[in-house]
Amino acid sequence: MRKTGTRLLVLILTLSFVLAGCSGGNDRAGSEEGGMPDAGQKVTINVFAHQASDVDLGTNKFTKKMEEQFNIKFNWTTVPFDGAAEKRQISLASGDYPDLYLLIPWVDRFSQTDLLKFGQQGVIIPLNDLIDEHAPHIKEVLENNEYYKAMNTAPDGNIYGLTGLNECFHCSYPNKMWINTKWLDQLGLEQPKTPEEFKAVLEAFKTQDPNGNGKADEVPLSGSVENFGVHVIPYLMNGFIYNDDRTYLIMKDGQVDTAANKPEWREALGYIKSLYDGGLIDPGAFTQNAGAYKKIGDNADAQLLGAGAGMHPALFMTTGEDAPYSRDYNPLPPLQGPHANYATFNYPIDPGASFVLTNKASQETQIAAIRMLDYFYTQEGAMLSYLGEEGVSWRKPQDGEIALNEKVEPLYKSIPLESGEQPRNDNWGALTQYNHHRDYRDAEVQGTDIFADDGYERRLYEATLLMEGKEPQEIFPHWALWVDPLVADEASMMQTNIKDYVDQNALLFITGAKSLDKDWDDYVKGLEGLNMQRYIEIMQAAYDSSTISK
Repeated sequence: MRKTGTRLLVLILTLSFVLAGCSGGNDRAGSEEGGMPDAGQKVTINVFAHQASDVDLGTNKFTKKMEEQFNIKFNWTTVPFDGAAEKRQISLASGDYPDLYLLIPWVDRFSQTDLLKFGQQGVIIPLNDLIDEHAPHIKEVLENNEYYKAMNTAPDGNIYGLTGLNECFHCSYPNKMWINTKWLDQLGLEQPKTPEEFKAVLEAFKTQDPNGNGKADEVPLSGSVENFGVHVIPYLMNGFIYNDDRTYLIMKDGQVDTAANKPEWREALGYIKSLYDGGLIDPGAFTQNAGAYKKIGDNADAQLLGAGAGMHPALFMTTGEDAPYSRDYNPLPPLQGPHANYATFNYPIDPGASFVLTNKASQETQIAAIRMLDYFYTQEGAMLSYLGEEGVSWRKPQDGEIALNEKVEPLYKSIPLESGEQPRNDNWGALTQYNHHRDYRDAEVQGTDIFADDGYERRLYEATLLMEGKEPQEIFPHWALWVDPLVADEASMMQTNIKDYVDQNALLFITGAKSLDKDWDDYVKGLEGLNMQRYIEIMQAAYDSSTISK
């Protein structure tokens, strides 16, 4: 299934933003944009929310705006990012839980299992009717984004909560490779286009002293073990067979299969092993954390790194105008291997929910909360809730300024804090990223110097354009699927065991602890012994029952 993001969707979403400011003609339409139509006593909403260190939701200027616009009185229970998941779980277990959970997805969210469990218990209430009756902008987005609809719709048809819609383009292709183009120039080398050409470049980095210090201290290729595209294997393997760096599942003609037992997978491991045997891959790439990785990239005595895996280069070095090595690393397009030249695609939104209403919420509270959320799905709401006050925290574009996507009209430019300036406390930040679709994000003004501080996002955007469209025609859309709750625990255990097994054996084959000639068949049998076929059957059923397959 190809990812969504067609021009039709962009036009629909853009039109919805335009029409959002023009609704009128009846009380209901006016209430969706302008707030609660009924005057009188404010509706109290007890909210459990994540609170950043530079925000005070109780005194926040956007909080005041929401209270006035929607006739709401917030009663906040705020938690810092550290320990947020545990505090949410404690609140649910105690029975003393709020009307509304408003969370930052990358801090903590309700999992799909949580939603089904608490939904079936009646603790969490479905949002379907509320959306139909009071949230036209949410409804429109759900109807026009197949992935977003699928990941928010449980197998029983209920929407137990909503996750944010934040289509970060550069996050969609995380497994990038950044190569030291300064070293390429010094050694008179062309940018490599194939795995064998890349190997030759790495050999030159290792043996020809490109940092000029007379020592064989260069690190041709490195990475680390976190989950931000810093694994070296996926980029290298994608010239042979598709590696999603998560499930290792592939699709053909709507049928789910695994890549991890295919001849092309074995062939790729052989190629990567040849790099390792030649001392071209830093052994630390398979064990080190981000801090150790960045020490290589930032080494002060001499530049050490030839190529680094990462979603963006700040993961392995200091970037910015004054950083000594920042301009030296540029993106390498997918390599054309013997069977493919894929790029790993991952929809930049994870399933689960960050907006959840409980059975403690009265009908009035439910309506007030969903109308407020619906406002976040409008262009005005998206900008004010996340960016803050116009003229203070953001401004309209000026003549000559260019959007992140140079083909679209610029819409807004953030105004950064001045040195020493106190936090403005005029927005809810990441609590409100519910309709930041790609067309909206593309319209942000960015500097044109990709190596300057205000051009970093453009640097990532341009790098990602080299990856866009290089994924297979069909991708296993793990982010959009719900596993049958009757087998969810079984599937979760198998997924963990299979991924650990594949990862561990890949490392054993690459380092030579296992032989691809002698031990491959046993590896495949071991994979079968972990119920791989049963796991594929469960994932196939999840795909078949999802709205994404219809």
